[in-house]
Amino acid sequence: MPTSKTTAKAVSANKRPARKSTSAEQMSNSKFHELFMEEIKDIYWAEKNLVKALPRMQKAATSEELKNAIGNHLEETKTHVTRLEEIFEMMGKRAQGKKCDAMEGLISEAQQCIEDTDEDSMVRDAGIIICAQKVEHYEIAAYGSLRTLATVMGHTEAADLLEQTLEEEKHADSLLTEIAESTVNEEAAAE
Repeated sequence: MPTSKTTAKAVSANKRPARKSTSAEQMSNSKFHELFMEEIKDIYWAEKNLVKALPRMQKAATSEELKNAIGNHLEETKTHVTRLEEIFEMMGKRAQGKKCDAMEGLISEAQQCIEDTDEDSMVRDAGIIICAQKVEHYEIAAYGSLRTLATVMGHTEAADLLEQTLEEEKHADSLLTEIAESTVNEEAAAE
């Protein structure tokens, strides 16, 4: 018959005691949350600046279908800004952006494309679609990553909001592909 010491050892071998977090783990969790918040600030700046840039792209487009797609995405982008503001509020932070060099470059590239192509040209529309899809792909990467970070940290509501935006960005990208493939690219090639 086992002694109580042996039984205690057997029980403790099968049942691990709750592990206390070390200060290094707490720092890591804090650093992980800081990364999340810095990336939220980055995409917030990006979305707010897109709200300013999309009307210029819409005005420069020739195709009514492209103009409408950009106009619809402008309204979605305003909603994306609002969702990000909700996430800041959930995190107990004031909404503030941090300059997004990537988005600044993508917006600048789109403006340059508009300036370098002829007005009322399907070539310009093809260029606008390329630039807009670069923006969408950046946003898809950002929102996908942010949704994953939020999920890992247990920020379920934030993850849900980020997922909604991610799906809208994917839809916008698909719509741009459809417009390019159905009309714009062939008409641009014929000019």
